[in-house]
Amino acid sequence: MLVLLPPSETKAAGGNGPPLDLATLSFPELHSARESLLHTVIELCRDLPAARIRVGVPASLDPELIGNTRLRSAATLPAIRRYTGVLYDALDAGTMTRSETARAAERLAVASALFGLIRPADRIPGYRLSAGSRPFATGTIAAHWRESFGQLAAGLEGAVVDLRSGAYSAFGAIPGAIAVRVVTEMPSGQRQIVSHFNKHTKGLLARALAVTRAEVTDLPGVLRVARRAGLRVERSGPASIEIVTG
Repeated sequence: MLVLLPPSETKAAGGNGPPLDLATLSFPELHSARESLLHTVIELCRDLPAARIRVGVPASLDPELIGNTRLRSAATLPAIRRYTGVLYDALDAGTMTRSETARAAERLAVASALFGLIRPADRIPGYRLSAGSRPFATGTIAAHWRESFGQLAAGLEGAVVDLRSGAYSAFGAIPGAIAVRVVTEMPSGQRQIVSHFNKHTKGLLARALAVTRAEVTDLPGVLRVARRAGLRVERSGPASIEIVTG
């Protein structure tokens, strides 16, 4: 089983690991695409006015753009510790036991604007780049990743649970992946998507799937694990589920 997570805009600062080594990252078939994008982002961020526009951030975040110029030399952290925010708070990797951490390392992957797809233990620097950034003179981040990501996705085996947001799903579809939708049930009975609950609930589901001793191989298995974790979950299609909060 593979659980695909979105990254987070917020990231832990600093690090205690060696500088980035693209050759050590998981999914080595993405190496060329990573190298070209890394070079482009570093060069772009040497020009702050242009970088603000194309990365899509205000001048108050100039320190993060300047940090992008040091991507090859900055200290690193495991990806699971680098990403922060609502989803990663709910995932709560820091409280996993050693055996749970080992299972999570095999089952989780993060869709990253800068690195394409990485595993929890992959060491990465802090960076500022999102799926909506436009570091290239023409084309989008999604377009940059689409070919290599599509080839990688076609070779994935076993159940895939796709928790990516729409912007990161545009990197490429995963054939047969289980789609997850989180809705909040209002007092009127109407269901709607609420961003905070969406991220928090996906984090809870990711944790449940990451640490379970069960070998999840299909959608019914995902439903069983989610329900044991206390989530109110319904099958909504042949390859989709809906989690209801509220």
